Amino acid sequence: MRDRQATAAEGVLLAIDQGTSSSRAIAFSTTGAVVAAEQQAFEQLYPASGWVEHDAEVIWATVISTARAVIERVRAKKQPVLAIGLTNQRETTVVWDRRTGVPLHNAIVWQDRRTAERCRELADAGHEQEVTEKTGLRLDPYFSATKLAWILDHVAGARATAQAGHIAFGTVDSFLIWRFTRGRLHVTDVTNASRTALFDIRTGCWDESLCRLFDVPMSCLPEVRDSAGDFGSTDAAILGEAVAIRGVAGDQQAALIGQACIAEGDLKSTYGTGAFMVLNTGPHLVRSANRLLSTVAYRLSGKVTYALEGSIMSAGATIQWLRDGLGLVSRAPEVEALASSVPNAGGVYLVPAFTGLGAPYWDPDARGALVGLSRASGRGEIARAGLDSVAYQTRDLLDAMAADRIRPANLKVDGGMAQNGLFLQRLADILDLPILRPKMAESTAFGAACLAGLGCGVYRSLDDIARLWEPAARCEPRMDSAAREHELAGWRDAVKRVRTC
Repeated sequence: MRDRQATAAEGVLLAIDQGTSSSRAIAFSTTGAVVAAEQQAFEQLYPASGWVEHDAEVIWATVISTARAVIERVRAKKQPVLAIGLTNQRETTVVWDRRTGVPLHNAIVWQDRRTAERCRELADAGHEQEVTEKTGLRLDPYFSATKLAWILDHVAGARATAQAGHIAFGTVDSFLIWRFTRGRLHVTDVTNASRTALFDIRTGCWDESLCRLFDVPMSCLPEVRDSAGDFGSTDAAILGEAVAIRGVAGDQQAALIGQACIAEGDLKSTYGTGAFMVLNTGPHLVRSANRLLSTVAYRLSGKVTYALEGSIMSAGATIQWLRDGLGLVSRAPEVEALASSVPNAGGVYLVPAFTGLGAPYWDPDARGALVGLSRASGRGEIARAGLDSVAYQTRDLLDAMAADRIRPANLKVDGGMAQNGLFLQRLADILDLPILRPKMAESTAFGAACLAGLGCGVYRSLDDIARLWEPAARCEPRMDSAAREHELAGWRDAVKRVRTC
């Protein structure tokens, strides 16, 4: 990436990054420089234990307000917007009426656990093998299918309306494109489709058998397109002009591209609300024997690249809980200083299973715990345990990959927690692996912008994008192996205490 600012003669690529806790819009020059950025947080809704929702209208409002603010600043510099790239929180489920565009219910967020019992029923009936074979996923409430069925079954008249063809389902990207195009397009990209548990990643199509299994009418599903290409244009009245949407990907796949993990064997981990380790497996659909997910990394010009993924439900959410739930700090960045005030966690382990445990445990009913507290335990030890919990969970994923005979040379990291120096060193020590942090901190948004650049012809290939990537920091492991194993043994014991399956 070049450090120079874009000149007034250059156009920009606008990334819309719709995340779990905020919506952001970032304009990038074609050489990878940030030209303008806006971010707006929104409320998380918790209507019951283990339930997490968002108001889809608030999502739309924050996307529009941030995009308009960035475009206004770009226009002031007389820089045209070449195209929009859209990335989004995956699996989060929105259902709306095609006739009005109005959502039938709050969006059910990827973290939501309300359909855990339904997933168990399907697993007990012997359906998990079919789901995993076709989708690469597990029968878990994390994915969209049971969320969609829940809305159809619990909103009065929704299922009958769906059978009549008046209901549209989408992950957040699909809902936003519908709104941007004023209902002209009901589309998604292959990466988001691959996270619904309704899409066969072998054939690249929605699967009729899976739709019957989850009791989902196929008429409500969007058209699936490549990750870079034509997703229509925004209605001119929304952003002041019609802007082409030329790239779409779920947030973790976008980050994979933004981190230039385009070669088979490249590995990245993004630390946002959750944490997601994704390994590029090239054209090979790799099946994990250790409870990792097989998924689509991206599809370009009809050619699919696959990935292996491990999902952590609580990473940045753990830091938010230390701030908001316990009141240990007033701002999330203060956690690093508090955790650094003690030499170690003093034997304290925080298992942040606030909405269950993700890979490799897949235990939606597990709940969080603080283990190993003593009279000597204080704010610093608990903050340190919170940071350490994310490193330990990442090690769980790396161990699962090692059991699948995959041993990466290093790990590229991004997301909010990647700016925490103590966390990066702890990650290197616990993983016993070099950690690389890029100069471009906004890897997810940058990946979306890169896809838009591919879709509108600014970049000819992924190689053009890879040449923009530069490292900013590298952390090498410094921990003694015996000390590492001692800490990991304590972590595994703490996890056993909260597991229900």
